[in-house]
Amino acid sequence: MIDAFKTIARRGLFLFDAETAHGLSIAALKSGLVPGCALKADPRLAVTVAGLQFPNPLGMAAGYDKNAEVPDALLRLGFGFAEVGTLTPKPQAGNPRPRIFRLEKDLAVINRLGFNNEGHAAALARLLARRPAGIVGVNIGANKDSADRIADYVEGIRRFSGVASYFTANISSPNTPGLRDLQARESLSALLSAVLAARDEMAAATGLRRPVFLKVAPDLTEEGMDDIAAEALAHQLDGLIVSNTTLSRDGLTDPRLAGEAGGLSGKPLFDKSTAVLARMRHRVGPAMPIIGVGGVSSAETALEKVRAGADLVQLYSCMVYEGPGLPARIVRGLSALLDREKVASIRDLRDTRLDYWLAAKV
Repeated sequence: MIDAFKTIARRGLFLFDAETAHGLSIAALKSGLVPGCALKADPRLAVTVAGLQFPNPLGMAAGYDKNAEVPDALLRLGFGFAEVGTLTPKPQAGNPRPRIFRLEKDLAVINRLGFNNEGHAAALARLLARRPAGIVGVNIGANKDSADRIADYVEGIRRFSGVASYFTANISSPNTPGLRDLQARESLSALLSAVLAARDEMAAATGLRRPVFLKVAPDLTEEGMDDIAAEALAHQLDGLIVSNTTLSRDGLTDPRLAGEAGGLSGKPLFDKSTAVLARMRHRVGPAMPIIGVGGVSSAETALEKVRAGADLVQLYSCMVYEGPGLPARIVRGLSALLDREKVASIRDLRDTRLDYWLAAKV
């Protein structure tokens, strides 16, 4: 029933502009109109990362549930974890509409939303009201007009430490002017020092030590990757998320909307983001967790992220085209692939195509 989306619901949603359709999908999940999916647990898919036990390695990336409205509904679709946000201390409207564009022939999306969200207070109230179950991460960012962006990240750690399973510091969105400057080594060092100090302070006060991940861009130079890896290791960061949307328009076959400003996501991002994932794995070594994001649309592409060095995988844009049945299809497909590979754990396949992706010309 849930796969009727691809033939009926998708046609209906695509009659609306992309942002309106997104709002309707959130409303459908909130109302229970979209049914959950009862997946049989497969212990081969269970992964322990940063002290957290994930039932399967597939997560919903930040950007979909910006205001923490439907994390539990997402988990019921088959995701092993969900990430809400990006959340900023103060509410902000984001950039002017239209600001989301479907590139249907390429199964891609361009967005220039600009961290539109209702702010910390509204999201915190929703997260406090839920019955804790499953892994829900909180993606934190800075307000566009903030005089001290690092302080905004610190505030996020302090506000959500009681409800977040983990944190993601998002410094890689291309839609907040100057945000990616925080990826520069000196700025990144200051950010990580402040954020991790706040995490440790909250851990001492509450007894809850939350892992902190850093979400980086796919448009990094080799030197930029060197700097991020060095700082992540020096600060003993809990992990990296590779990657956010790209400013590149490589790989598009339909040029009509390619000139729209914003970050590109979806199927065309797969090769670029997977190659950057492998390069970051090579730099940080085998121990640091990495979450692979970008162009995941099937069990095969999810597993390829693992083969390239990911411990966990996230998706978002491809679900725009494949519908709410996608996570369950991917999880079931991963089980089938493990049957084919005859391995006891998906972890056994991590890094098995690392060399291939390190050599990839993208």
